Amino acid sequence: MGLLSSLLGRSPKIQPTSIRSLAEFQDQVVGSELPVIVDVWSPTCAPCKKLVPVMIDLATKHDGKVRVAEIDVAAAEPALVRTLSVQATPTVIIYDAGEEMGRVRGFRPPSWFNQMIEVEFADRGDPS
Repeated sequence: MGLLSSLLGRSPKIQPTSIRSLAEFQDQVVGSELPVIVDVWSPTCAPCKKLVPVMIDLATKHDGKVRVAEIDVAAAEPALVRTLSVQATPTVIIYDAGEEMGRVRGFRPPSWFNQMIEVEFADRGDPS
């Protein structure tokens, strides 16, 4: 943390982990000890662009409780996108212990994700 950030009490923003291959997906999502929120997006999708700051805020606010990852369908291995059976962007998929818990299509506000995390993962330790 820089001097200015420490003086102002601001933490650096945490970026979602970018996943492009099946091997990265296996390692970062299926093999994760934390629950993982995976944002599957497209660069030409307006609702996807609205989700960018939401995912950054979730990754920052819930660091140590959940992991946030992103998959750009234009840059990812086609086999990865096929494996996930994503038919529209944005699609957000929630994983816990390597298993899919659920998915939603379209934009959701930060409050939706925060409430979902608090309800679904309330028993997990919060580092703050």
